[in-house]
Amino acid sequence: MKFLQKISSIPTAPFAEDRVIAYVKRFVADRPRLKLRRDSIGNLLIELPGARGPRWVFSAHMDHPGFRAIKMMDGKTLIAEFHGYVAIEYVRNTKVRFFDGDAEIPGVVIDATADEHDRLEVPRKVNIRVNKPVPAGSIGMFDQGIGRVKASKFLSRALDDLAGVAAALAMLDQLAKKPPKATVAVMLTRAEEEGFIGCIGAVLKPSLLKKTDRIVGIECSAEQPYAQQGNGVILRTGDRTSIFNSSLTYFMSQQAADLAQLDKTFKYQRALMPGGTCESTVYDAWGYLAAAVCVPLGNYHNMDRAKKKIGPEYIDISDWQNMVKLFIAIARNGHTYEPGMKLLRERLVKRFRGFESLLVKKN
Repeated sequence: MKFLQKISSIPTAPFAEDRVIAYVKRFVADRPRLKLRRDSIGNLLIELPGARGPRWVFSAHMDHPGFRAIKMMDGKTLIAEFHGYVAIEYVRNTKVRFFDGDAEIPGVVIDATADEHDRLEVPRKVNIRVNKPVPAGSIGMFDQGIGRVKASKFLSRALDDLAGVAAALAMLDQLAKKPPKATVAVMLTRAEEEGFIGCIGAVLKPSLLKKTDRIVGIECSAEQPYAQQGNGVILRTGDRTSIFNSSLTYFMSQQAADLAQLDKTFKYQRALMPGGTCESTVYDAWGYLAAAVCVPLGNYHNMDRAKKKIGPEYIDISDWQNMVKLFIAIARNGHTYEPGMKLLRERLVKRFRGFESLLVKKN
C-alpha cells in the first residue's frame, strides 16, 4: 500500500512524466539487484536478472490525462495544452492544480477549444484562471486530491496508470529480496494517454524489448457490469481493439487458479474489458507475445458520469493487492511457461483416451 499511496500522489501528465521517472530512479538505486535502462524517448526498463528462460516484462504507463502550461495571457489567465481522452464538457469550469517545483497553484478552466480524440470531442487548448503566474512547461492535473483510503476504496486524482506502476514496483520490491528463476522486468512507458506514443516508440525502436519477451500489460480499466470492483484482479483477455495471446493468458489463468487454492483471500476474474484500448494491443500488433492484467476503475479518466463532472478515480484496495499477488506468482513460476498450452493439451488428450473406446466401431 505504501507504493500505491506514494506513486498515485506524484504529479504527472503526458510528455511530462519527469517526477515519476525521478521516483523510479530512487527506487532502483535503493535495490542493488535491479538494473535500470532508458531508451531515446524516455521509456524505462527495470530488470531483475534471472538464470532461466526468456524474460517476463510487466508494462505500465507513467502518465495520466493532464495539462501543460504554455504562457500567461495576463496576471490571472493561463493558456495551457491538454493531453488525454476526457470529454470536453467535463473539463470546462473544473478546478485544476499546477505544479511548479514545490509550489502548487490552483486554478479553474474558463474556456476550452475542442479537438477530436478517437471519436470523442476533447479539449486541446484551454484557458485557466489562476491566482498567480504559472511558469511555462509546468504540469497541471484535475484538482481531486492525492492518494487516500476511504472504506474499502482507494481514491486519487490519478490511478490510471499510476496504480499499475505502483503494483509493478511493489512486485519488484518483493522479488528483489529473493529473485525468481526467470528474468523479470518492468517496462514504464510515456504519453500513453495521447495514443500509446511511448509504447509505439518502444516497438519502432526496440532498444529495451526483445522478441522473446513475454509481456504482461498492466492497466486500470473502466469498470464493467460483469467485471466489478471487489471481485478481484482481472485477467484481461482483450480490449476494445484486439484479443491478447491465448497461450500466455491461459498460463496466467492457471497461476491465478493455483494461487486461489493456496490463498483463500485471493480473488480474480477473467474478462474482455472494452472500455478502451491498452498497450498490449500495440505489443501484439508488432508481433510480441502479450497478455494483460487490470483492476476495475471507477470514474475512468476522472469522468464521474453519474454526476456529469470531474471526480477522483477510485479502485478497490483488495483488487490492487490481489494484482500484486498475481504478479509475484506469475514471476516466480514464469520459467515453467511453455508456449502452445501444453498443460491444456495434456488434459484434453487424457479425456479423449478415457472415451476413445466408445468411438471405435465394433464388428
